[in-house]
Amino acid sequence: MFVVIRLIATLVVALAVACPATAQPTWPDKPVRLIVGFTPGSATDVTARLFAQKFTEAWGQSVVVENITGNSGAIGVDRVAKAAPDGYTLMWSGNAAITILPSLQTLPFDPVRDFAPISIALSMPSIVAVNNDMPVRSLAELIALAKEQPGKISYGTPGIGTPQHIAGELLGHLAGIKMEHIPYRGAVMTDTLSGVVPVGIQNAGAMLPMVRAGRLRGIAITSLKRSTNAPELATVAESGFPGFEATSWFALLAPAGTPQPVLDKVRAESLKVLADPEMRKKFAAMGLDTVGSTAEEAKAAIVGDIPKWGKVIKDAGIKPSN
Repeated sequence: MFVVIRLIATLVVALAVACPATAQPTWPDKPVRLIVGFTPGSATDVTARLFAQKFTEAWGQSVVVENITGNSGAIGVDRVAKAAPDGYTLMWSGNAAITILPSLQTLPFDPVRDFAPISIALSMPSIVAVNNDMPVRSLAELIALAKEQPGKISYGTPGIGTPQHIAGELLGHLAGIKMEHIPYRGAVMTDTLSGVVPVGIQNAGAMLPMVRAGRLRGIAITSLKRSTNAPELATVAESGFPGFEATSWFALLAPAGTPQPVLDKVRAESLKVLADPEMRKKFAAMGLDTVGSTAEEAKAAIVGDIPKWGKVIKDAGIKPSN
């Protein structure tokens, strides 16, 4: 009998070792941090907060958005890469730090090795807009003005290495113009609204409300085809640059090694958010398309986009200082 009890005890210990507490069947049982690499009010931040609110309601635990800004979101991404893989630190990231910056600088994290992709939730193009006092009403007119005033027109983006930065530099390369790039840490509308930086290239989620309110003049959109959310805006591609495309996506990620049940639970809840008619309406109003990819599709996008953006950066001669 004693031998049997000892055997059972040994099996219990073995099972505890084989199935550690990190499986967390009751996750979450405390607040969860959702890291965002851009400032409050940016498209990345606004969309993250919509998901965080829904997650909080569904899980009965606070999901708190924490803005850790800098280096086009890479500082926040690095914080997540080094966080404990216990499910209590998640990342809401745009594609800049994950797939573009690796071709511009040496990063302290590996975008493929250090993360467990959960889902690409949303995607959207960017809008090229100008201050209402600028005498341009189309991309062709902006290019003509830039040729008349080489190096004197500036454009603002959410930061170096963002899809908006790449779009601006690629456009300059293809059009044979030079505009001064002004990188910010998030939304740049204030300076574009005031005319300090007369051109802005920003996510549609942040820019579209300003354009529709008549506070800025939208002159082009960076998707390959016209957006169903803003069909009135001509694409850069149809404005004389066939094949031009520079879009963003927003993804949920976790540190590599995060328990699979946690990843599955986060993705399942994110799909519910994306399926909610009211949420879809909000996303569409912001110029966003719902995606809801699988983890495998998210990983494939990351792996495939790194060399794609790398080629664009090389062909356009883009440097970190541009």
